[in-house]
Amino acid sequence: MTEIFSYTAYRQLSQMFLSIIFFHSSEYILALAVHGKSNVNLKSLLISPSYLAAMFFSLLEYLIEIVLFPGMKEYWWISNLGLVMVIVGEIIRKAAIITAGYSFTHLIRTNREENHRLITHGIYRFIRHPAYCGFFIWSVGTQIMLCNPISTIGFTIVVWRFFAQRIPYEEYFLRQFFGSSYDEYARGVPSGVPFVNFMLGSNSEARFL
Repeated sequence: MTEIFSYTAYRQLSQMFLSIIFFHSSEYILALAVHGKSNVNLKSLLISPSYLAAMFFSLLEYLIEIVLFPGMKEYWWISNLGLVMVIVGEIIRKAAIITAGYSFTHLIRTNREENHRLITHGIYRFIRHPAYCGFFIWSVGTQIMLCNPISTIGFTIVVWRFFAQRIPYEEYFLRQFFGSSYDEYARGVPSGVPFVNFMLGSNSEARFL
């Protein structure tokens, strides 16, 4: 049980908790800055029961493995790779939010508002869904950072499936809002979520959140 109080556990768990706190608090602060307090609620923290369950399972996996197989957590090149992924994912996602400004929301818009614009500059020149891309990298990175093999696989599959289903739904409305302008943009810019373009086909590509 002493492994729980080791330097390895202290460093990796501290990095994990700081990553989570920074991610969610910064999401909320940016939402307040862009949309104003009257248009922001606790949903902007992006904390759901399924998310909490996933994070609880990942913590449970970590504690079991560091007690039973402490050597698994000593692969620092793997843990540091995860930390780099967390930082890169944060940068990509926050760049997406700041670049899109008012056009960014945490919930998919089904009705176009007057000041809702198609964003194709900045990071959106290279990735259609940089916020999705950033979260995908960040979430998987948190588990690599903990050297959690089961949760790394689980997070990769679950988060990928979520975005693979969300992107075509979101793009349906984007095409309604922006028509051929969106089609032209989507044809030339990848979604940012691995293999989603290929699976969705050329007529169902994505951008926005």
